[in-house]
Order: sequence, then structure tokens, then C-alpha cells
Amino acid sequence: MGKWGSGHVYKKAGAWHLQFYTSEMRQGRLVKVRRSKRLCEAKGVTQKHVNGLASAEMAKSESLTITIENMMVIDFWETQYLPYCETQWKGTGMRASTLRGFKQIWKQHLKRHFGTITLQEYTADKARKFLSSLKTKQGKNTLKHIRALASAMFGEAIERNLRNDNPWHVKVPKDCKESKATLHYTMEEAENLISALLEHVDAQLVLALSCFLGLGPAEIAGLQWGDVDEAWIHIRRNKPSHGKVGPPKTSERMAPLPIIEHVRLPLGLWRAHCADTSSGAWVIPDLYNMLNRVIKPHVMGLKECVRCGTTPRISNVTWKGLYAGRRGAITAIIEATNGNYAVGQAVARHKSMTTTLNVYKKQITQQGFLVGMEQFQKALNGRRPSDVS
Repeated sequence: MGKWGSGHVYKKAGAWHLQFYTSEMRQGRLVKVRRSKRLCEAKGVTQKHVNGLASAEMAKSESLTITIENMMVIDFWETQYLPYCETQWKGTGMRASTLRGFKQIWKQHLKRHFGTITLQEYTADKARKFLSSLKTKQGKNTLKHIRALASAMFGEAIERNLRNDNPWHVKVPKDCKESKATLHYTMEEAENLISALLEHVDAQLVLALSCFLGLGPAEIAGLQWGDVDEAWIHIRRNKPSHGKVGPPKTSERMAPLPIIEHVRLPLGLWRAHCADTSSGAWVIPDLYNMLNRVIKPHVMGLKECVRCGTTPRISNVTWKGLYAGRRGAITAIIEATNGNYAVGQAVARHKSMTTTLNVYKKQITQQGFLVGMEQFQKALNGRRPSDVS
């Protein structure tokens, strides 16, 4: 029997035919389709024989339907959800960085967990137990990422009529291990980093853009000379280490940033050194090779710098990654402006202030804390005795 009802046999042009409805996958969605099948010649065939042929044909179709409805989760990921993320999401597919993160979570955590279980068999209780089994091994943020990906995948399965509910609408365990705090550079560390690259002004510019203006690595790599004017650097594109050049992560990130003196100096020196400063030329043509072959050797002192031809002396700064410069810049800006979080948000170019505070604002320095308390004391001293209840 077809999923949506019975079929019927009829005679036409000297033959018996079967017409019936069944289910079929089309572009990843389970849809109702009408099928017609020529069964046999009409001459010399009994009705019983025709009915038998019809039943066999419909049973064959029903077997196919059952196979589709009981698709394994890993098959859905490989044949439906991953291709959707790569090419169909919002008509263009997701960013390369997002896809890399999804694939990493799938490979490290979800693929083995789902095993041979089907979309229909998977339950919310299995999701809870799985997250609970990871609570002492993985940080809270990792568990949130796992849950988000699995929930999004099952949400798409619902859209494709492959199940009716989302078993991943569950909470992350309250007693899970806290994630490690993300790292950032202090302004002293930022200046020491730049000093370590004294012989490479383009590398100094990279660190200045990160540590003083809060640009992300893909934004630095995506800068062209046409994006730089006398007073502003205009963020117009991302150039990730893997994947295509595209627009910034969000529309808010596509915004100009004022050029401060700590950026203006290396920017001017590097412009004077460049052979091509036309509008479409890259400011930093090969950022990611520079990171591994020039910047890291001078900071870490563990391998040869390809330009110097020698292994540089280790600096007095721990390498925390280029993104730590962005976090440090936003932290320092908030502290230097006496807690003006709006300035920090403007530099970060976040849509939500919550993101700026929760992700990028790091612990205030001891000096900043003392300055703040001194200001608080001055405010108390300036109050009249009658103001104190």
C-alpha cells in the first residue's frame, strides 16, 4: 500500500495498469507522488493474477518508503544536511569557517554517538544522556555547540517531513565543566609583540590592526588599499584561510574604524615599502603564511623565520593567537574610556552589546581597578553630609 492510500488497477490499450500514491525523496524532502505501472497484457489473464501483481508492486513501493522513513541519522547528515549547509542555506551556503566548525563537531562527537540509529528512533532521553556523559570531559561552550548543531540538523529533518519533533530541545547539564576563558593580550604584551617584529613592518602592521583596532584575521587578510583613506579603514570583506573571499561575518562588521597613531605609523611605513598600492591590491597579500613563517618564529623562537634565515630569539610574550589581539583591544578600549562599553561595541562592530560584554570584555587590570576605585572615592568625598542616609 502507498503511504497516502490504496491504489487501483484499470485496463487500457489491451493491458492492465496500476495507479497508486507513494512517498519519494525529492531534493531531500519526502513528498507524495502518483505512480502508474503497466502490469501485464490483458488477454488471457485472470483478475486474481492481476491483483497479485498489483499487490506485489505496491509492497515493493512500500518497502522503499519504509527505507526512506527510517533513514539513519548519519545518512541524513551526509546526503541531506551537509549539502544543505554547503550550498542551499540562504541560497548561498554557510561560511567556510562555519562549515569547518560543523564538520569538526560531527567528526569528534556526533558521528560515533549516532552510530546506526535512525532519525525516527532517536529520542530526547538519548540526547540528555549523551550531553551528561560529556559534562566532565568537555567545557560548557563545547556542549552548547554540540547541542546547537544536532538541534539544527533535526530541525531540518522536521522541515523535510522526516520526523515531527526535535529531540535536541534539551538543556545543557547544570553541573558541566566550565569552559576555559579565552585569551587576550594586554597593551604591554601588544607593544612587546610589535617590538619583536622590528625588522618586518608588514608583520607589525598586522599586529597593530589586531591589537589596537580589533580586526579579526580574516578582516586583516581582506583589506585592500582602496579600503584605507587618510582617517579611516573601511572593513568591506573577509578573506578566510580556507574558502572564498566574501562579505564580513555580519552587516554590523562592515563598518569603518578610525586610524589611531599606533596603526598609522606601521601603515604608512608599509605603504611606502609596497610596490603595488592600487585600490584593488591586498594590503597584506599572504597573511596566513606570514603568521606561521614570520610572526610566530619571532614570538615563540622555536623555528626559523623564512625571511631572516635564522631562528629568532624567543620574545617575552606568550603567543595566544591573532584573535587574542582583538579581545585585548576591546578590553583595553572599555577600560581606557572608563567603562564606556558603547565604544567597545563600536570597535568590535557587534550587533548586540551582550556579545561584547560576554565574549570580549576581559578582567580589568589591577591599575584600572585602582583608578576606578579612586574615582569612586572622589565621588564619595564630593557628596554633602546630608546626602548620606
